[in-house]
Amino acid sequence: MPTSAASRAAPSKRPSPLDATAEQYVKLVLALGQHGESEVDAYYGPEAWAEEARATRWTLEEIGRRAVEVRKAVEAVPVPDDALLAMRRRFLLGQLTAVATRARMLSGERLTFDDESEALYGARAPRHTEAEFEAVLAELERRVPGSGPLGERVERFRQRFVIPADRRDAVYRAAIDEARRRTLLHVKLPAEERFTLEYVTGKPWGGYNWFKGQATSVIQINTDLPNSVWRAVMLAAHEGYPGHHVYNTLLEQHLMRGRGWVEFTVYPLFSPMSFIAEGSADYGVELAFPDAEAFLRDTLFPLAGLDPRLAADYVRMEALLEKLSYANTEVARAYVDGRLGREAARDWLMRYALLTPKRAELAMTSFESTRSYVINYKLGRDLVRQYVERRAGPEATPARRWEVFLDLLASPRLPSDLR
Repeated sequence: MPTSAASRAAPSKRPSPLDATAEQYVKLVLALGQHGESEVDAYYGPEAWAEEARATRWTLEEIGRRAVEVRKAVEAVPVPDDALLAMRRRFLLGQLTAVATRARMLSGERLTFDDESEALYGARAPRHTEAEFEAVLAELERRVPGSGPLGERVERFRQRFVIPADRRDAVYRAAIDEARRRTLLHVKLPAEERFTLEYVTGKPWGGYNWFKGQATSVIQINTDLPNSVWRAVMLAAHEGYPGHHVYNTLLEQHLMRGRGWVEFTVYPLFSPMSFIAEGSADYGVELAFPDAEAFLRDTLFPLAGLDPRLAADYVRMEALLEKLSYANTEVARAYVDGRLGREAARDWLMRYALLTPKRAELAMTSFESTRSYVINYKLGRDLVRQYVERRAGPEATPARRWEVFLDLLASPRLPSDLR
């Protein structure tokens, strides 16, 4: 069974001058987690460290000051000759910058959208004009059947492909099982690897992966939103295989357990890790399902009780709507920077992203809590795709693309390493 280059590398647990700073970094992230429930996305390190964070409850000022000091200590470590160790050093620098920045933000400091995304995620999103979105809208006007406003016609079209509630579980499990089967053709995961699937309500997101350590995840699907048959494919790959579940599992397997790097026992949400995590998860959809139309037509449409003859039209429409994906980034930037008020931003989403009022409201709620986090999805996907295609080569086989992709997941790379 093929494996990635990272998984073939001989692990080493030899002491490193970075080990002490790595432990301090973990404790800083846990301390930051005492100031917001969204700050720590996953932790599976020593429980004593978590108890210490709860007991000491450092102030945000103390966390910020210590993060700067630990970052200086990492900078003082000479750049290792070993490429992976050098990556580890850069990773800690980027993550510590994010911790210090996040502490200042929680204390009330406000950055521009672009400065914030650079400090937290190590990337800035390119700008897209209304004219670009208008061109896509004009094409949709020609292609979407029916009468009335475009947004309403698109929504009526999509409603035809919503999974009935009594078929939802069967469709999602079939999509996840197939995503897992395809991923395991290219990578060996630990024998104990597993996930639990849950359906939830009252969330601002469509799906979420909660990694628990020991190669185990809880994958949650928000049923408040219409669960279209395409979302089943997208969330199966994004949240599961080869997305978040595989990313966290490989980091645990190769870097934490294989090399003893404790910094990978914690995942601070507002950090460069999220750029790699979200970007690779979005790219993982197209990597795992290059034949999405056939899979939908032959497997998921019948399970959902939908007419397989409509699969081709449905996939073409979703591909066209995907061209509007950067609209979310643009409206978030304008809203965070104060160039659009809340109502105007919501209306902009309904016009240029063709969101329903309910989806637009959920998006606004997300922007208010996560601000520039939105860049991690589409920009992350585009940079991961470019990285894989560049490293794999123009004549690469699908197997070679998988190899490069999985090597990325199993390494401590930053967004700057993708360019």
